[in-house]
Amino acid sequence: MKVLDNLSLFLNRLLLWIGGCFLAIMILLIGANILLRMVWIPIKGTFELMGFLGAVVTAFALGHTQRNKGHMGIDVVVNLFSDKTRRILSSVNYLACSAFFTIVGWQMTRWAAKICATGELTETLRIAFYPFIYAVAFGCFVLALDLVTEFLKLFLKAGGD
Repeated sequence: MKVLDNLSLFLNRLLLWIGGCFLAIMILLIGANILLRMVWIPIKGTFELMGFLGAVVTAFALGHTQRNKGHMGIDVVVNLFSDKTRRILSSVNYLACSAFFTIVGWQMTRWAAKICATGELTETLRIAFYPFIYAVAFGCFVLALDLVTEFLKLFLKAGGD
């Protein structure tokens, strides 16, 4: 369990750092594009790059946000239940969400492989799509790993009672 938790922590920190670097690149790109538009020379492909980098930044932050309970949750009704019922609902939620994000990551991986085989490129910059799709899929897999880790923590805690 500790190994799985440490792996999840390491991957989430790594992806968060990479996502932060991509976010800094996005900020610099937008700033440069704004300045260059003032002299009527915008940066070509800014829209494409912002879309790709934004998708990667978002996907890479998912696991870290889950780990730190940064997602918004509405638990008005759930707080009325007993501790045991809340743990059961949380465990079902963790399992369902981990299954969902595993399937999403798997389907995105299949899609990226198909795009790679066809050699599809962006219109303006002629950049390959598939590395960004693989990156988003990896972010989904890391989120699924974190959800499984949370489930196991909850399950082992409940088993100790």
